[in-house]
Amino acid sequence: MLLFIAAAGGTIWWKVSHSANTSYIVPSYIAKPNPIMFRGEWTEQYARGNEEGLLIPISIASLLLGDGVRYEEETESIILTSDTKVMHFKTGELDATLNRKPSTLRFAAKKQDDILYLPIAPLKKLFGIRVEIADNSGIVTLYEPGEEIRHAKVPLKKEKGIKLREGPAISYPIVEDLLPGTDVRLMEETEEGWYKVQSASGHLGYIAKSAVEPGELETIPPEAADDEPFVAWKSEGKKINLTWEAVYSANPNTGKIGELTGVNVVSPTWFELVDGKGNVRSNADAAYVKWAHGKGIQVWGLLSNGFEPDRTTEALSSYESRNAMIQQMLAYAKTFKLQGVNIDFENVYTKDKDNLVQFVREMTPLMHDQNLVVSIDVTAKSGSEMWSAFLDRRRLGASVDFMMLMAYDEHWAASPIAGSVSSMPWTENSVRRILEEDDVPPEKFILGVPLYTRIWTEEPDGQGGIKVSSKTMSMNAVNDLLREKKLKPVFSEESGQNYVEFKEGETLKKIWIEDATSMKARAELARKYDLAGVASWRRGFESEDIWGVLDQALQGVS
Repeated sequence: MLLFIAAAGGTIWWKVSHSANTSYIVPSYIAKPNPIMFRGEWTEQYARGNEEGLLIPISIASLLLGDGVRYEEETESIILTSDTKVMHFKTGELDATLNRKPSTLRFAAKKQDDILYLPIAPLKKLFGIRVEIADNSGIVTLYEPGEEIRHAKVPLKKEKGIKLREGPAISYPIVEDLLPGTDVRLMEETEEGWYKVQSASGHLGYIAKSAVEPGELETIPPEAADDEPFVAWKSEGKKINLTWEAVYSANPNTGKIGELTGVNVVSPTWFELVDGKGNVRSNADAAYVKWAHGKGIQVWGLLSNGFEPDRTTEALSSYESRNAMIQQMLAYAKTFKLQGVNIDFENVYTKDKDNLVQFVREMTPLMHDQNLVVSIDVTAKSGSEMWSAFLDRRRLGASVDFMMLMAYDEHWAASPIAGSVSSMPWTENSVRRILEEDDVPPEKFILGVPLYTRIWTEEPDGQGGIKVSSKTMSMNAVNDLLREKKLKPVFSEESGQNYVEFKEGETLKKIWIEDATSMKARAELARKYDLAGVASWRRGFESEDIWGVLDQALQGVS
């Protein structure tokens, strides 16, 4: 008897689970008008308005655009940034700026029920977002440029049409009847032989794979590109050979600089952030620019934050102060006929990571408008908060034209252990980590090389240990010392550099030498990874032979 009951129960279960459910369900997202669908999912958010006046929550705009949308609550500023455009407007206002020029919105952003809603029109214009609003359901579907949509159709031979169901089985209730010839968008295929789809009316659900005929693959068009895309480096086939010019007060006498064989870019440290309002001090020199241009050398003025973290925090925190920096740099660039700007922000709090990315995103399109190259200096990756962790190399690399890796100070001035400023294994590992972990394209990546070294002193500390100190030395200073002491360096396989040590009383002196050998190896490393070039810190530390060595190794001249 028990076996009979069990068998009967099993039969009933099988019939129920394999019988078509004829009931209909109203999806929960229809509870309010204009539910928003994106990537085949309900976002659990709703739009307001209609057609060109459609407004979407800023959370959805952020989902679509990532770093492309920014809201600063204190001033109610909304900033949209694309590769080529910067738009700024405020909540409730129609006045806007687009790449510094006045612009007018047809519909204003507004707050409602503590949610900020953005007009869809500028998102469509700047980013190529496609918006579809279904006539009969009011469902809003958003598409990104480049997104692929696989279409399918309900065959005409299916005279009664098919059912769009809530789940991937006929036991699920019906969401919608799909008539013969109806178009659907295929989202994904389930293991049970069903498609997850979106119907023409915007509803999400499931249909049997065998019930439709696969159609065309549609690609949402990319955002409209400018007629003349910005080209950061026009010397095709020639790698960048940049050297930084350290200007702390007076500019150098160009008559005493000598020949910079192979150098095609100089970056003088002319500009410095001086306060939290975004004011920038200039030491720029028109005579220096004229000298450089006369030698066919570009000038990319360096903008520093003065390595002052609190000042930097304030200056990066608002659109107004960031914009002040940008406007001044644009004016300086025009006045002094620069070809680029090199950003060198160091000693920065990790909390300012996003604000630095935003600064670069706002600066780059405006610099490109003025035909200026934008580059940024980064350190090797490490756990240091103030010198490494604040740099989001992936996001910065997506915005700038070039990223300079300052591949030096592996052992810094106050290091408790003597060692190379930049051993070759450490340098190569630093390059690889950023290329591989942060996806910075090699053609954007420039290897920073040191023209200096340090002489290390190890001496007894009087307590049974060793006290370590160091002093920075130029290449010529090292050469003079070697001659004076009649020292003969040996090549260190471990560091990939020439090395020398000697004793003075109870102290031991150590030098990992930067010379033609190390410079050739660094340039060859840049070629090995097909990097954009090298950048040397700094002019004036080099020996006379270095420019020719760098040029030959970097450009592949035999």
